[in-house]
Amino acid sequence: MLINALLGKMQSVLQPVYDKSVVLQKIDWLIFANILFVIFSSAFSQSDNIGYFAIFAMILTGVKLLTKSGLRFELTTAEKFLLIYFLIVVISVAGSSLFYLSLKGFFKTFIYLGFYVSFVHYIKDNRSKIKYILIAMAMAVVGESIIALKQNFLSVSEISGWQDMSRLNPEEVMTRVYGSLKPYNPNLFGGYMLAALPSTLVLVYLPLLNKHYKTALFGVGCFVLAAVSIVLTGCRGAYIGLFLEFVLLALLTYRFLKPEFKKLFMTLAAAFSAFVFMVIVSTASLRARIFSIFAMRSDSSNSFRFNVYNSCIDMFKDNWLLGIGVGNQNFREIYGLYMKTGFDALSAYNIYLETAVESGVFALLAFLTFIVLNIKAAIKYILIRKNANVIYLAIALISLIGILIHGFVDTVFFRPQIQFVFWMMIGIIRVITNAKKN
Repeated sequence: MLINALLGKMQSVLQPVYDKSVVLQKIDWLIFANILFVIFSSAFSQSDNIGYFAIFAMILTGVKLLTKSGLRFELTTAEKFLLIYFLIVVISVAGSSLFYLSLKGFFKTFIYLGFYVSFVHYIKDNRSKIKYILIAMAMAVVGESIIALKQNFLSVSEISGWQDMSRLNPEEVMTRVYGSLKPYNPNLFGGYMLAALPSTLVLVYLPLLNKHYKTALFGVGCFVLAAVSIVLTGCRGAYIGLFLEFVLLALLTYRFLKPEFKKLFMTLAAAFSAFVFMVIVSTASLRARIFSIFAMRSDSSNSFRFNVYNSCIDMFKDNWLLGIGVGNQNFREIYGLYMKTGFDALSAYNIYLETAVESGVFALLAFLTFIVLNIKAAIKYILIRKNANVIYLAIALISLIGILIHGFVDTVFFRPQIQFVFWMMIGIIRVITNAKKN
């Protein structure tokens, strides 16, 4: 690769600087700190501030690549499709009728992908830090869960009352929690918690692996607390994602249980399912919220989404090759030409449709191929190995599935709080499945 040849020349020139600099030799610690800042700032900071830490990590990684001898770029097959996606996005932005608005959206995309590159380069050389990154994410999740429970008991109103109440009795109106994520939005909070919930499993399965059962019990409590907070968001897309995350977790757990424990596990899983069913049936607000998923056009939120989907499909038909350019501001301007009267929207409410509208069908196919190849690699690894890396891969895979399922009915995926979790989980899969020694 030409870029690696150029890197080699720069490293040969700057290697003396690296050898004499204490800061450069400790640069991995600075990158690690910025990754942690990204994780914790997502819980309470504005989007721009989260992005700054990601940019700092990118800059530090760039400095490391230029000064430390022997570092190279290595593209996996999956990443080649990610590169294709990025190149199509560049062409799409260049040809956008609203170039400057689209350029702003492109910078966000560039930061997300740049952070992914930085994260991968960091954990390739520091795989032992994967555990601590997941623990940090789990701690952020637990903190948000406590805030969510407090909001529920205080019965926060107005900002959390986003539901169709025209067909509901007072006891069926749900208090929807939203944590401390900005902007305050139950769907954003539900999407973030869904993406980060699997990280709490590191507090369960690593202690079990080392036979620290009391610590594992604490991890189970953290997981349950986070799952309850997702339920309290009232986010129906997160409910669907949570159900599938539980199914996948059960399958993976069953896969690695000793034969003598499998029957007990099936009994406990059945009992848990029965308990959840009874909770849903006996809680009027939760029951009404879940049943509204199947109400189709009878629910105003569902009907709104269907109208947006129809308008976005028309947008895609007119811009199927390269799309309209990335960015929510760009989307809003052009969506106004297609929307049905009274149904203004900030996004397509479907990440796949949004990607197709913004960057065209080939960008969507390239991005989906990138994801599918990573999922395939993770499943293949999990099925043939039994070590601590399997735990990390299982966490990343469960998170990825939850994000992708939620993405069918919402586009909070494009918010930085969820984007950075997504790219870290993909990064974990990429590094572990492509490591020479596992």
